[in-house]
Amino acid sequence: MDDNNNEVKIVEYDPKCQQNFRDLNEEWISKFFKMEASDYKMLDNPEDYIINKGGYIVFALLNEEVVGTCALIKTSDEPLIFELAKMAVSPKAQGKKLGYLIGKELIDKAKELKAKEVFLETNSSLVPAIKLYEKLGFQHIPVIDSPYERADTKMLLDLGF
Repeated sequence: MDDNNNEVKIVEYDPKCQQNFRDLNEEWISKFFKMEASDYKMLDNPEDYIINKGGYIVFALLNEEVVGTCALIKTSDEPLIFELAKMAVSPKAQGKKLGYLIGKELIDKAKELKAKEVFLETNSSLVPAIKLYEKLGFQHIPVIDSPYERADTKMLLDLGF
């Protein structure tokens, strides 16, 4: 955790925060793109689509208010592969390095589980997000068969397990 900003806490998914997960993501996606069927499916049922399938969701709390979230979605068991997805930070909390903190928390979780890799899909117009992912160690790879219309950029973090 970031010692300089002790009012920020990263916490694991709690069902009572499901609406926060949905609202933060809907706000973020709708600002730049349009919500797609796959978004609604996952945001309305994160336990079915993420948690119960071996994934994780974390929230960033700023003074006890949920202001950021991100998910680690298991896409393969052998080898263990995760997708880093549904990262969203409230506009009022941007600039506090919350994206980095929640991204790093989930990457550390993937390392702890000895995942081979973590990938993500994004859009090339989201330059600050791409810079964040590069800072977290992700490398650019070709996009193939994305479930998202908006995804034109794919990145991979090879954890080497």
